[in-house]
Amino acid sequence: MAKKKKFETIAIHTGNAPDAVTGSISPSIHLTSTYVQDGIGKNKGYDYSRGGNPTRARLERNIAALEGGCDAIAFASGMAATTALFQGLKKGNHVIVSRNVYGGTYRMATQVLKHHGIDFDFVDTTNVENIKQKIKPDTKWVFIETPTNPMLEITDIQAVSLICNESNIKLAVDNTFMSSYGQRPLDYGADCVMHSSTKFISGHSDVLGGVLVAKDEALAERLHFIQKSGGAVPSPFDSWLLLRSVKTMSMRVQRASDNAMVLAKYFESHDSITKTIYPGLASHPQYDIARKQQINPHGEILFGSMISVVFDSKRNRDSFLSKIKLFSLAESLGGVESLMSVPYFMTHADVPKDVKAEMNLVPELLRLAVGVEHIEDLLSDIEGALGK
Repeated sequence: MAKKKKFETIAIHTGNAPDAVTGSISPSIHLTSTYVQDGIGKNKGYDYSRGGNPTRARLERNIAALEGGCDAIAFASGMAATTALFQGLKKGNHVIVSRNVYGGTYRMATQVLKHHGIDFDFVDTTNVENIKQKIKPDTKWVFIETPTNPMLEITDIQAVSLICNESNIKLAVDNTFMSSYGQRPLDYGADCVMHSSTKFISGHSDVLGGVLVAKDEALAERLHFIQKSGGAVPSPFDSWLLLRSVKTMSMRVQRASDNAMVLAKYFESHDSITKTIYPGLASHPQYDIARKQQINPHGEILFGSMISVVFDSKRNRDSFLSKIKLFSLAESLGGVESLMSVPYFMTHADVPKDVKAEMNLVPELLRLAVGVEHIEDLLSDIEGALGK
């Protein structure tokens, strides 16, 4: 019996076999829109690139293997992936969503899909009893983000999956913040995993993408149909870029997480920071859940590279923003370079003020996406911006 390959080996080799014709170590990019057929209804597996492309297919095999799913379905962005998941619903269907969800997901649900007759409830899923209370006869999905963006609330995936199983509801998990290296939701009972592959899968802030990973073939087949019908697919070149980048994901994610732990401890000790939110700190309310499910492929706890800090005043927040050098003010995360954002005015600008208040999202909160720079340089930069 062949020994199962390790995560890093799968990332490098699955979907990345050398070109069979030329021997090129880097697989070919199939930049084509259509394919010559041998006869009516006779093709070599592809007929039109909206429906399928060899480069995209290799990417889908790779991500499915990393997440432990039966198949993956790639899209042109993370939001395209999330939208495709909900496009499988019908008028009158109901979805329960983490209250502290990404602003783009909230916008799509409340300003687009709601007008098509799909019902959404946003609840605090860190308390699974809240999910039980919102279940309706037409509830079809529970969609959780863990950790959430930007409050880093953590939901017990396994506990939610048990509730879903009891009521014949499917569970989807946005795993963008952890990546498949840091958390595998299917192992804890989820039915589908979503990634914005723009983030850690890409890792270089140079490509947009999204992907859904299905646990079973029936769901995968349905999602592939929606992918083909809607056409929100990544280009062959973007698929190739993601295949290139995923090879180093384990190293990038581990290094960024290690850096974040050091920085979080420093922030927590500084007088101008009233609150430091990081799953690796014992002060985090879901610290124990993070230790249980945020596990890398080698059995080690991984707390992630996202930190949110709340300044004691807008003045000190703005002073920090003006002095910091290595963190760029920009939306997104998961790249090799460190980024920062003020979610209240940026990623969550479209979320109503009362909802932000319910989420405890305030203007003084700064979200940091820690990169892979040398930790001494990052720490020195933050010390200089905060003032020792």
